[in-house]
Amino acid sequence: MLKGFKIIFISFLCFNFCYGQSIQNVGVPYVENFSKAQYLSGNQNWSITKDENGVMYFGNSKGLLSFNGQVWQTHKLSHDLIIRSVAADLKGKIYTGGFGEFGYWEYNKKAILTYHSLTHLVFQKEKLKNEIWKIHIDKNRVYFQTFANIFIYQNNKIETVEGTESFLFLLKSKDNYYIEGSNKGLYQLKGNKLFFIKNSIEAGVRGVLTILPLPNGNMIVGTAKNGLFLFDGEKFTPWATQASDFLKTYQLNNGALVFNNYFAFGTILNGVIILDDKGEIVQHINKSSGLQNNTVLSLFTDDCENLWAGLDNGIDRIELNSPLYFFFDKGGQLGTVYSSIIYKDKIYLGTNQGLYYSDWNVSNGKRQTFNFKIIPNSQGQVWELALFDGVLFCGHNTGTFQVISDKIVKLSSQSGGWTIKRMNTDRNKLIQGTYNGLVIYDKTPSGYVYKKTIKGFNEASRYVEQDTKGNIWVSHPYKGVFKVVLHDNQLAVKSKVTYDKDCGLPSTYGVNIFNLDQKVVFSSDLGFYTYDEIIDKFIPYQILNDKLGSFKSSNKIIKADVKRYWFIDHGKVALVNFSKPGEIRIDSSKFSVLNAKMVQDYENISKIKNELFLISIDDGFVLYNSLKSTLKVKELPQVSINKVENITSGTAVITEKASLRNDIVIPYGSNSISIAYSLSYYRQGTIKYQYKLKGYADRWSAWSVLSQKDFTNLPYGNYQFIVRAKVNDGRVSKESVFKFEISPPFYASKIAWFIYLLLIIAGIYLVRVWYFKKLKKHENNIQLKLKSERDEHSKKEALVNEQKLIKLKNEKLVTEIESKSREVTNSAMNIVYKNELLQKIKEEISHLKDSKDDQVADGQLKRLQKIIDESMNDERDWNLFETSFNETHENFFKKLKIDHPDLVPNDLKLCAYLRMNMSSKEMASLLNISVRGVEIRRYRLRKKLNLLHDKNLNEFLIEL
Repeated sequence: MLKGFKIIFISFLCFNFCYGQSIQNVGVPYVENFSKAQYLSGNQNWSITKDENGVMYFGNSKGLLSFNGQVWQTHKLSHDLIIRSVAADLKGKIYTGGFGEFGYWEYNKKAILTYHSLTHLVFQKEKLKNEIWKIHIDKNRVYFQTFANIFIYQNNKIETVEGTESFLFLLKSKDNYYIEGSNKGLYQLKGNKLFFIKNSIEAGVRGVLTILPLPNGNMIVGTAKNGLFLFDGEKFTPWATQASDFLKTYQLNNGALVFNNYFAFGTILNGVIILDDKGEIVQHINKSSGLQNNTVLSLFTDDCENLWAGLDNGIDRIELNSPLYFFFDKGGQLGTVYSSIIYKDKIYLGTNQGLYYSDWNVSNGKRQTFNFKIIPNSQGQVWELALFDGVLFCGHNTGTFQVISDKIVKLSSQSGGWTIKRMNTDRNKLIQGTYNGLVIYDKTPSGYVYKKTIKGFNEASRYVEQDTKGNIWVSHPYKGVFKVVLHDNQLAVKSKVTYDKDCGLPSTYGVNIFNLDQKVVFSSDLGFYTYDEIIDKFIPYQILNDKLGSFKSSNKIIKADVKRYWFIDHGKVALVNFSKPGEIRIDSSKFSVLNAKMVQDYENISKIKNELFLISIDDGFVLYNSLKSTLKVKELPQVSINKVENITSGTAVITEKASLRNDIVIPYGSNSISIAYSLSYYRQGTIKYQYKLKGYADRWSAWSVLSQKDFTNLPYGNYQFIVRAKVNDGRVSKESVFKFEISPPFYASKIAWFIYLLLIIAGIYLVRVWYFKKLKKHENNIQLKLKSERDEHSKKEALVNEQKLIKLKNEKLVTEIESKSREVTNSAMNIVYKNELLQKIKEEISHLKDSKDDQVADGQLKRLQKIIDESMNDERDWNLFETSFNETHENFFKKLKIDHPDLVPNDLKLCAYLRMNMSSKEMASLLNISVRGVEIRRYRLRKKLNLLHDKNLNEFLIEL
């Protein structure tokens, strides 16, 4: 239901657009050529249709060719079958037919255009051995026609209509269907029955190739070689018109209804002609006027009244509703056109070869043809054609002439009549700029006459304007700008001032002068300037420059009417409207076809009559009807979002028609995509697009003519691609939306999250197991640690006890050592006391002998002394002392012997006594020597021990 409403709505808009349209009978409409090099398919295009989305389809010799306004695409059948016929049902299906094959194309669930054959529904396969030449759709019935049969497809069944003879072509006129039999004549198809139309053969209606409805209910029947017939439903009447003879000569091949009251016919030999309802040819479009080829295989009028021509080599779109119609001098007989004008039913073209003229008869409604002839004696460069008070001036290289019909009369011999203007100070005078100065013309009762060349100024005067104060401004191509003031008689220069870069001009080159709404302005590549009389300098005309945009660098201004002016920027044209104060409306898009077609710096546009302008171009002229340009569609179609491709690695098609899908899920590994879009707008103009991708960047992009956008490395998530179009920087279409999803990578997918959940649960379980194991281990470790600490404590206690024991033992040993040391000392002292006692006894014995004169026998005394000496030198005392000393001073003697092996026992004894810190007297007693002897021994011992002089012997032995 929505699709149907969309179709009705678009048709309504286009009807509003086309209603009341008329086709001009001068020149030819704009023809857009699509060559094989552009659409990259076969040469021949046998049929044309348009679907509900505005996409054009062509039955091409290589397959089904589609065009969405931006991109061409060929959809091939098996064996590269030629598609002869194509028809859209405006419900999503495109029916096609070829040799032995017919069916329909439809977008599948993935929105990829897919072919579905219907030939399996035909029971008698031998009937398929023919080409399907025509397809017509009638509600829920589809007719496929061959030269042998008509197949009717309905409710997924095929019904065959057979005749008693072979067929030509099945043709449709409104809701009626007709087909010609090879022998009997014309039939009407009603349902699945053929009804013969009487008198068709007798009337000469043979080779019928088109039937078109007339507004009065009658029909035009077009035949291949017998011309046109009028058919009222019962009888045929030859239509005796110029068009009928033309079609007989150049062989009619097909037809199409245009604007509901015009009829287009394609021919085999001479392009397309268009008739009005009176049979008059209003247009003839062939190769010399824009078509790529004169053989027209198919014609189709779309819902906005573009006439599409499928040619033997290429496709052309004829913009019948264009406000621009062209006349081209394809033969090159005219040369380059510098100026053009229409005057007294004649059109004049001033070219580099001379002045040409032809009759201008457009009021009779017939197609205007031209037969340009050169006016005698006009050979050479024509610079300007200008009309003042009914006098047509021709500015020529050799002078200035008045044009009178097909003759010229010289007014001035001053060479190079570049420009001529009416003077503001005297409306009966004209001033002209020439190669060598300025010329004045006076108005007389018989016309204008040359008065005189102004004295005192002989510069080349390409542009001339007079301001409201009477100053004459002249621009020189290379020297800048001159301000010229004339004497009162206007025949000589009163003053002349030259202005260059030092006076505010951007350059001395290329500064032109124009009158814009009674104000003199100066153009340059940097914008417009005005003259400031107070400071005597030029300043930028900023208010104008800001509003003109790119046209601020215009090199020419031509007045169109009271508040409209043509601005020409080095070949680019715009019509600028100043009717609203403070507002400037610029219309340039419809004139884009004129870019680079006008003679640069000598552009010319002249007004013929209200809203009709004649524009000079290099090889002819263009008629612009501004009334036609005001008929605009109220609303643009929506942008079609087309092919979406994966460009992550290489290129792979995801869908061919994204507008039909909103369920696309793109794998994360293919997250770089390219989105193509287009606007089915088949007219001249600049289309710009603006988009945004919700979920990625919510801001609108800048307007761009690009119709494709690439997105790389998109994060996963849901997106909405929104796009809209703007035509000619004006109307904006509704937004089109394409929703898609970038699926998450595996690590972020639902399965992954489920796995993560399982892993988390398993992890929690493992952590729990690990925790309890760790807790158990920790408990064991604590127990082991406690045990270890207890053991360590026990060890420490044992060690302390052992240390105490050792200490006690050491104390005991110390005590023992001290005890033994005392014992040794005591023992030594006992020996000393013993020896001293024995010495005293020995002395007493000696005294005893002397005191009593009674001597004891010498033998007895000697024995006593011997006993005493033996007791004093008894080794047992020493051995006992040595044993005790060694126990107290372990290894003392051993160390002495090791360090001093030359020590003798007496030396060792002395060392021991010295170690015990005995006095010399005590040592003398123990050694049984005198004190002096002790000292001697001490001396000798020091030597044996190699003691230094300052080293104490006792200390040495104590330290040992």
